[in-house]
Amino acid sequence: MDSLTQIVLGAAVGEAVAGRKLGNRAMLWGAIAGTIPDLDILANPWLDTVEQLSFHRSITHSLLFAVVVSPILGWLLRRFYRHQQATFRDWTWLFFLGFTTHALLDSCTTWGTQLLWPFSNYGIAFYNIFVIDPLYTIPFMTCVIAAAFYARNNPKRAYLNYAGLGISSAYLLFSFIAKASANETFEESFQRQQISYSDYISKPTPLNTIFWSVTAKGEGGFYNGFYSLLDEDDTVAFEYVPQQAALLQPYMGNPKLERLLEITKGYFAVIPAEENGILIQDLRFGKFDGWREEGGQYVFVYHVWQNEQGETEVEEINNRPEIDENYLQEYWQRIRGIKE
Repeated sequence: MDSLTQIVLGAAVGEAVAGRKLGNRAMLWGAIAGTIPDLDILANPWLDTVEQLSFHRSITHSLLFAVVVSPILGWLLRRFYRHQQATFRDWTWLFFLGFTTHALLDSCTTWGTQLLWPFSNYGIAFYNIFVIDPLYTIPFMTCVIAAAFYARNNPKRAYLNYAGLGISSAYLLFSFIAKASANETFEESFQRQQISYSDYISKPTPLNTIFWSVTAKGEGGFYNGFYSLLDEDDTVAFEYVPQQAALLQPYMGNPKLERLLEITKGYFAVIPAEENGILIQDLRFGKFDGWREEGGQYVFVYHVWQNEQGETEVEEINNRPEIDENYLQEYWQRIRGIKE
C-alpha cells in the first residue's frame, strides 16, 4: 500500500500496543515502524531495474526481518525511554506488529510481498485491494487522528483507535467478498464463451473495490476483461493477447531476464520493440485504461535489448495513462456500471 496508509496503520498498531503507557509517542513510533519496511527503496540508486524489482518488498518485508529486528529496536527504545512505563516487551511488540501488519497489507495488493525471504523469493499476493484506496485509508486516518487529541487514559482514545482498525479491517473483508463475486462472474463468462484457461488473476482497478479486471492464461496467450459489481449485464467482453514467448529466444539464459519472468509469475506477453529488442508486458497489472473502447497500454512494460558489448539490458518504460478530468469522469461512470 501507499506510504500514507502504512503510516496510519503503523500508528494505530502502536497505539493499540502501548498507547496507555506512551500516549502519542506510541503512535509516532508505530508510524515509524510502519514506514521502515519501505526504506528498501533507498537502495535503488545502486541497483539496476531487475535488481530493484527483486529487492523491493523482500528483506525488509519478510517475517524473518520482523523477528530479528524487532527485539533489537525494542531494546534500543527501552533504553532511550527508560523513564517511561513501556517495557522491552511493549517496544518489541510495537515494532513486530508494525512490520508484520505492513507486510501483510502489502500482500493484499497485486505486487505481492516476499514474506518467506530468504527461503523463498516468491511474491505472495492476494489481489484484493489496489495499492491506493481512499475508502480504506481516509476513514482509518480520521479515527486515528481524532484519537490523538485525547489523553492517553481517556477511553475515547482507545475507542476511536479500535474503530479505525475495525473499519479498515471490515473494508478489507469486503474486498475479499467483492473479489469472490467478481470471480464468479468472470468464470461464468469464460464458460458461456467456451474460453479454456488454466489459471487467472483478478484484481481491483485503481482506487476502489467495485470495478475489477481479470487476466486468464489461455492457449498461447491471455484473456483480459473488466467487470463492475454494478454492471447490469454480467457478460464480460474479453480481449485476447498472444504471449509470443518465442521472441524471448535470443535472450534466454540471461539471469536478469529469467528473474524478470519469474517476477511476473508467468503472466507476461512479448512484442517487438520499435527500434531494438523486445518489450515484455507484465500482465498482472493490466491496463488502467483497458476498459475504454480505444484500449490502452500495459502499466508495467520492460524494454529488453542487447547493447554493443552483447550484454542484455532491461529498462522499465512508463506507460501510465494521462489522468485528466475527462478520464476521471469516464472512469467514475464505468465504476458505476455505465458503459460507453
